[in-house]
Parts: sequence; structure tokens; C-alpha cells
Amino acid sequence: MPGHKKTPDQLRSARWFAPDDLRAFGHRSRAMQQGYAPVEWAGRPVIAILNTWSEAQPCHMHFKTRVDDVKRGILMAGGFPMELPALSLSESFLKPTTMLYRNMLAMDAEELLRGHPVDGVVLMGGCDKTTPGLLLGATSAGYPAIYLPAGPMLRGNWKGKTLGSGSDAWKYWDERRAGKISNKEWVEVEGGIARSYGTCMTMGTASTMTAIAESIGMTLPGASSIPAADAGHIRMASECGRRIVEMVWEDLTPQKIQTRKAFENAITVAMAMGCSTNAIIHLIAQARRAGQDIGLDDFEIASRKVPVIANVRPSGDKYLMEDFFYAGGLPGLMSRIKDHLHLDVMTVTGKTLGENIAGAEVYNDDVIRTVKDPIYAEGALAVLKGNLAPDGCVIKPSACEPRFLKHTGPAMVFDDYPSMKKAIDDESLDVTADHVLILRNAGPQGGPGMPEWGMLPIPKKLVKQGVRDMVRLSDARMSGTSYGACILHVAPESFIGGPLALVENGDMITLDVDARTINLDISDAEMEKRRAAWKAPERNYERGYGWMFTKHIQQANEGCDFDFLRTDFGAPVKEPVIY
Repeated sequence: MPGHKKTPDQLRSARWFAPDDLRAFGHRSRAMQQGYAPVEWAGRPVIAILNTWSEAQPCHMHFKTRVDDVKRGILMAGGFPMELPALSLSESFLKPTTMLYRNMLAMDAEELLRGHPVDGVVLMGGCDKTTPGLLLGATSAGYPAIYLPAGPMLRGNWKGKTLGSGSDAWKYWDERRAGKISNKEWVEVEGGIARSYGTCMTMGTASTMTAIAESIGMTLPGASSIPAADAGHIRMASECGRRIVEMVWEDLTPQKIQTRKAFENAITVAMAMGCSTNAIIHLIAQARRAGQDIGLDDFEIASRKVPVIANVRPSGDKYLMEDFFYAGGLPGLMSRIKDHLHLDVMTVTGKTLGENIAGAEVYNDDVIRTVKDPIYAEGALAVLKGNLAPDGCVIKPSACEPRFLKHTGPAMVFDDYPSMKKAIDDESLDVTADHVLILRNAGPQGGPGMPEWGMLPIPKKLVKQGVRDMVRLSDARMSGTSYGACILHVAPESFIGGPLALVENGDMITLDVDARTINLDISDAEMEKRRAAWKAPERNYERGYGWMFTKHIQQANEGCDFDFLRTDFGAPVKEPVIY
């Protein structure tokens, strides 16, 4: 095979199928039990397809049949497909939060690949945590891999108005709480906001993470922008199957693609897109699995130099991912910020990023702006530090009211979600629009699993007065489809004694986004007095996966990976023995 780096006898799967011994006899006979003839696998790369389809996963409904398109491409290129079901992690249905199980999917993916006769893999995901989970596992396994994004769903519609998943749910929920939408109309909104299979069509975590996968170089060019219901998505799926076979022969592994420059590109693209705040956690985890020391400072550097140019909700005010695709998609956006990108990095195509986006165009200058006409002058996210968050926290200034970018207000503290939820619906609550609403014990260990509770509801009393934004502060995350002056990921979290645990009702809190600071306005002596009096909460788990999670989960600024899954934790895992 001219130009190929591997020969058939060097395929990893040959360890299972090629030897003339009793164990290989068992492997071959069981393949024949399934109806395959030796000619179908002998000398061919075995390609795993990690499929996160599930009947509890509306974002991936089309994967049940889309996997057949991947198989078609693999067979066309001379490979042997092997579908392996993986955890689905439905953002809609899985409780208490999918973030509790992202690392479980990463472990699932890594061990599925390592334990089976696999030469390469197509990763089928898209819903929020499936993208980082699959990529974390595939990166640790180290075999050639390509990511197949589920694609965003079609835009929503209600009474002729365009609806965006998540973002408009929060908007119209407040209108309903204010008494402006009837029960009948609310049901109509429920039926109109999600009209097809696919992920959220706002610039939420799903579209953010698939775009990051593309900007790292782990998807085909333009793959992350294709709507799930578009016929182009079917063609892309088949092309993924064809390309992964070639990647196996070329020995093009994630380690050769996921360099520090690749992750710097991902951060830059994320900032220009108006990305989800969750990008920080997942990107740090992914980079460190790849052996690259990416941290909060890298996001801060990019934030200061790269403006938001994707006019997509919630940072934008009008368009959705379908519009973004028609306007040129991610290749179009990257062509407009290429001066900030490393164009020489390798991608799954076997070509550089620069080669992939050469000739990319933008067809609508309002959907994808120029850097001279951005929708926000700096990047989508800002990292804040201070005595309230020594290890950092994050805000999405592009999606909040400008008046809150510099603010001082009294704290209103809630120790758990149920008490907060009850209080905000009490119209006698002594609260003003200047208050800083605080939810604590909602971080990686406290939540447990760091749920998306960070977009705290506006108190009903204020909603009726027309208030639609106020400063909210927590160690939780929020949905990428959310918006508002929400300060998230406070580290260290309150559950383990971080400063957020020491805030009392009425304390003044000062936020300055331009200065990148967040502080509790009390003396150091008072802080230490409160620290000495603090008592740790009861643990959430005494057994099972939850117990393991709380023993090994890292903080938000470290990516919330398990410490024992980090690249620098122990020697590399060896190939499984076959006796």
C-alpha cells in the first residue's frame, strides 16, 4: 500500500485474528458465528464506532440509522466496522446532572477501545458531555480517532417567532411567571422549541464543544456546523467512515493532532463564537489528557484579544446554528480570525488547518461578523479572581446586561437549591435588583457533580417589575444556552471550604469584569474568623460510583477530571494480554 505507514500484519486487530493458535481460533470462529467470512476482516482495519444512541437521548435520535452511513463509508474504504454502544448522557433526562457522568463515559470509551480488537474509531456524539467524554477516552486510548458531531436541530417556531432551545425557554418561563403567557400558550412553546432530532441550535454547550472538536482538528472541516436533519450530515457521516480507515494506515493518532497549538486554536475559536462557559472545564480536561498544560490564564489571554463575531444566541440577538451553517459555518468564522490561529497544526484530514480553511467564505456578514464589526469587543468569557475565588471563576460578559460588568451589591445567600427555589417565588422576599444572589454547595463535590444551576431564577417579585437580569454567583455551572450576569465555577468550591462558604447575608460583594476581579468586602481577619468556625457538610455518597467521584474529582479550574485519569498519573496503560 504505497504511502501508507502500516502494513496489514502491523494492525492492532491482527493480535486477535492473525495468530495460528487456539485463542485466535476462538476470535475467528465467533466472528464467523456472527455471519462474517474471513475475507471480510483479514488484513483490514477494524474500526470501532462508539455510538451514543439511546431512547433517552433526543439529541442523538438519528444515530440509530446514521451509524449505517458510517459503516457504509468504512466498508467502501476497505475497513471492517464494529459498532460498540457507549453511555449516552442525555442532557434532558439524566439526573442529577450529566457532569457527574462525563468521566464515566470517558472511562467507558477508553476501556471499550483498549479491550477490543480495534485499530481506529469513529466517535458519535454531540449532546453536551458526550463530546468531551468521548474525546477524553479516545485521547487516553491513543488509537486513530475521528469525531462525528450530531449536529444542531432545526430552528424552533411559535406563532411565527423563531425559538432557540434553552435561551427562549428561560425567556418565556419568566414571561409565564409574570402572568403574560397562558398554560395553552406554554404547551405550544414546549412543542415548538425542539422540532427535530439534533442538539440545541443555540450556541450552547453542544455546539460549542463540537466546534471545539473541529478547531482542535478532530473532525472533518465544517462537520460541526451541519444541521442534523440536513442531507449533508449523512454524507459527512459516510466520509468519516472512509477517512478513519485511511487514518489507521497513516497511523494518525490524537497525540499527533492535539498539540498545545491546537488547544490554543480551540480557545481562540471558542471566544469568537460566544461560547458556553462550560468550554473552560472541558477544554482544560481535554488538553491535560493530551499532555498539554492548558489553564485559566490561556482563556484570559485569548479573551483580551479575540472579539465575539458569531451573532448567534445567546450572545447574539437574532440568529441560530442553522443560520450560522448557511453563513459559512465554522470554516467561514475561522477564515475571519486566521491571524489569531496556528494554521500549521495537523488535523484528521492529514492536512493542516490552514489547508482545510483555504477558500472558506462567509455568506452573511451579520451572522458571522468581521473582527472590525464584532457583537462584543472582547472574547465571550472572562476569568475573574479575588478573595472570593482564589483559583478563579468565570462570567460570560457578552451575554449579560452591561450595567453589571462593574457592580457592588449585598449578598443573598442560599445553601441549597430547594431553599433558593422556594424563596424566589415568595413575593414578600426582601430583595432588590442590586442584590447578588448566591447559591453554594453546588460544585463538583457539593452538587454533587456541579449541576447547571448557575443561572439562578430572578425573584418573582422582581420579574413582575420587569427585571430580567441581576448578578448571580455560584460554584455551579450553567447551560451554555443560558445568559445573564451569572458568575460560575467559583473555585475552590464551598463544599470543601472555599471562601464562598463564608459569605453571609448582607455582605457586600464587588464585581469588576474589566479588572477581572471578584471580592467579598470584609477584612482578612473577619475572613479567618469565619473560616475557623466553618463546618464541613455531610458527604453526598457513602458507596458506589458517587463515592469514587467525590474521592477523585478535581476542581473546576483543573477541568473536573478524575485525578487518576490524568496523563501524568502513573505509567501508560499497556496493551491487554491475549493468552
